[in-house]
Amino acid sequence: MGAIGCIGTPLIIAGVILLFILASAIRILREYERGVVFRLGRLIGSKGPGLIILIPIVDRMVRIDLRTIAHDVPPQDVITKDNVSLKVNAVVYFRVMDPTKAVVEVADFYFATSQLAQTTLRSILGQSELDDVLTHREKINQSLQHILDQSTDPWGIKVSMVEVKHVDLPVEMQRAMAKQAEAERERRAKVINAEGEYQAAQRLAEAAGIIQDTPAALQLRFLQTLREVAAENNSTTLFPIPIDLFEPFLKAFRKGK
Repeated sequence: MGAIGCIGTPLIIAGVILLFILASAIRILREYERGVVFRLGRLIGSKGPGLIILIPIVDRMVRIDLRTIAHDVPPQDVITKDNVSLKVNAVVYFRVMDPTKAVVEVADFYFATSQLAQTTLRSILGQSELDDVLTHREKINQSLQHILDQSTDPWGIKVSMVEVKHVDLPVEMQRAMAKQAEAERERRAKVINAEGEYQAAQRLAEAAGIIQDTPAALQLRFLQTLREVAAENNSTTLFPIPIDLFEPFLKAFRKGK
């Protein structure tokens, strides 16, 4: 029994070592993953998805996720071209297109892309005025995406979209913009009121011309006014009498003299 126990112990140890070697030699990659394999320090290439067989101790694999990453850029202190201090944050959407370059060309592609996004955001907004940042955000987003995509292309990274999420203005600037917006609304109200007065004056001038050419129109308007006044429950009704109604009597009185 002692001899059998002595023989069995090395077999168990050997079995455990064999299982450990097999476990280190087999890798299973998901559909969205790739494995960059190094053999004795030299690049072999990228493999996957599915079952990957590695040579224990000799091969080393770096797992890379190919899905799109949404990276939230921390708020950045920015001074615009017209010397306005802002705090701006953004979100960057990127993914690994070439796993080999993402491992070999840059130490940490995620950290490198994040730092590049922060510096590019400060640079682009520093070259823009406040009105452009607030009203032409789509143009700024496209500029950021284009610059980041070109800079990360040697790393095998594709930046698909950049969106400026929030622009935090100083309190003093918010008050100034509120006053500006209020003044703009007042200006529009005065312009609309003046335009209405102008159109009303035009219509009155046209009406006066029509009445001058057609005296009967004045009488019809006068009768219509009387009808509208009579519709009200008034105890006393005052209405003007056109002087033209007395013109025949005045002429007859002058002839009689």
